[in-house]
Amino acid sequence: MSERIVVINPNSSVDVTEGIDAAMAPLRFADGPAIDCLTLAEGPPGIETQRHVDGVVGPLCDLIEREGNSADAFVVACFSDPGLHSARETTSRPVMGISESGITTALTLGERFGIIAILPAGVARHRRYIRQMGLEGRLAGDRPIGVGVTGLGAEEEVEGRMTKVGRQLIEEDGADVLIMGCAGMARYRRRLEDSLGVPVIDPSQAAVADAIAAVRLGYRNNKNNME
Repeated sequence: MSERIVVINPNSSVDVTEGIDAAMAPLRFADGPAIDCLTLAEGPPGIETQRHVDGVVGPLCDLIEREGNSADAFVVACFSDPGLHSARETTSRPVMGISESGITTALTLGERFGIIAILPAGVARHRRYIRQMGLEGRLAGDRPIGVGVTGLGAEEEVEGRMTKVGRQLIEEDGADVLIMGCAGMARYRRRLEDSLGVPVIDPSQAAVADAIAAVRLGYRNNKNNME
């Protein structure tokens, strides 16, 4: 049976899921694992508050349980990594969070990373997470573009805002690698990298790349480590 990675968008916006799916093109190859992108119907249109983060944990884990027998790895495709530890308790399959994978990938590409966030409220969650990871010293800055998840499809405006914020992170904060702080930003990676001249990470791509490696190398999640 062929290997399968399940990427779960924890919000209910199908447009975001379609953008994530399109971003998977470079990671799909003839003898590689299938990459299936699913939408969590029970989620809010966008995960923009801590309450949203907390509210999707149960439905997310239920979906992982339903898909568990037909998946070799899971990716939680929201930059707040909602339910990541609960998901790892739910299955013995590897579970990647896009924030965790995006940040650890950034550490290999530059000295200090900057995050392009969607809304100001997200910045506090990102900083709290980075503090928990013990990586405050590698964070150059985290700046919002002032657009919510459902507004990310307005390409001309959003690209302009992301470019402006990205330039501030580089020139004012000292970032030499940027992370897009929302799965819904996937379509902008190449354009930003071309215009800003530094590595730009789509965290969903980073997490799926980690999942492919885990599947190919036969890794399993050690649930005992969650206790």
